[in-house]
Amino acid sequence: MRSNQLSYLAVFEDANLKKNLILRNNLNKLICMSGKKKFDMEYLINASPKVLFARLSTPGGLSEWFADDVNLEGNLYTFIWEKASQKAELLYTKENRAVRFRWIEDTDPKSYFEFKINQDDLTGDVSLTITDFAEEDEMKDTRGLWDKQINNLKSQLGS
Repeated sequence: MRSNQLSYLAVFEDANLKKNLILRNNLNKLICMSGKKKFDMEYLINASPKVLFARLSTPGGLSEWFADDVNLEGNLYTFIWEKASQKAELLYTKENRAVRFRWIEDTDPKSYFEFKINQDDLTGDVSLTITDFAEEDEMKDTRGLWDKQINNLKSQLGS
């Protein structure tokens, strides 16, 4: 090969390498952008932490506002809405403070939904922080669903 053919070959290989790096970089960005995003929502609740905790952690309490019916076997909760049902594993609970669940069918092992009860030391006001995960294009609908569910909870509590 002549030197100008070698130069052309080196430029061609360099251009292909750059193209591959750009494609890989763009693919990595897409992978990072896809998937569920964590978000928090906070609501003021007119109830004691003990009363609120019972509504968040027991089948009877959850069936008052979150689902039509809730069954419990060990750490596995079955939430039933009309004819559909979904199972969630209880991951964590702290008396009168927090409850964390993970949907069994969720393919993202890092996602969960959590209820965290906060009480202001000075005012005594109680708030509920919900942590959940949703796809970017489902975020608005998911937040709207939580707003509706928490309105049901407040109604049951007389709040």
